[in-house]
Formats: sequence, C-alpha cells, structure tokens
Amino acid sequence: MRRSAFIYLLRCNDGTIYTGWTFDVKQRVQTHQTGRGARYTRTRCPVELIYSERLPSRRAAMRREIEIKKMPKKKKLALAQSKRDA
Repeated sequence: MRRSAFIYLLRCNDGTIYTGWTFDVKQRVQTHQTGRGARYTRTRCPVELIYSERLPSRRAAMRREIEIKKMPKKKKLALAQSKRDA
C-alpha cells in the first residue's frame, strides 16, 4: 500500500520560498521552525507554511517538488494564493 506524501512551500523570514516534500507536513514545518530542517531554512527562521499539496506517493511528491522548484517565485506565490482562494 502506498503512503500519501506532500509537497509544501515555506516563506522564509528573508522573503524567499523553500519547497520540500514530506510524509507529515505539520511535523516537518516544526522541524524547520526549530532550526533542524533543511540547511537552507536553518538561517532563515521563522518560516511560514504557505502551501501544501497531497500526492499519492513519495515518487509523485518528488516529481512535483522538482516541477515547482523550476517555477519562478511569482508563479510559486500564485500557486499558494490559488489554494487560499479555493
């Protein structure tokens, strides 16, 4: 049985957007907040979760993460806004 995975976007305190994937969004965001997350976010705390998306598998989440990482910042922010407007 496949386990659902998530991609997520964080707004860092310097205004940059971090994209990652996880099986547990709440726990992963907490890890970032405490400075134990990705090297990129360690010096950019606090972070704010601005978007998450459930995917059917780890593989699908990793593919979507790559797709989103290739997007310009403006498009990532539009993606996050579309979720809020829905």
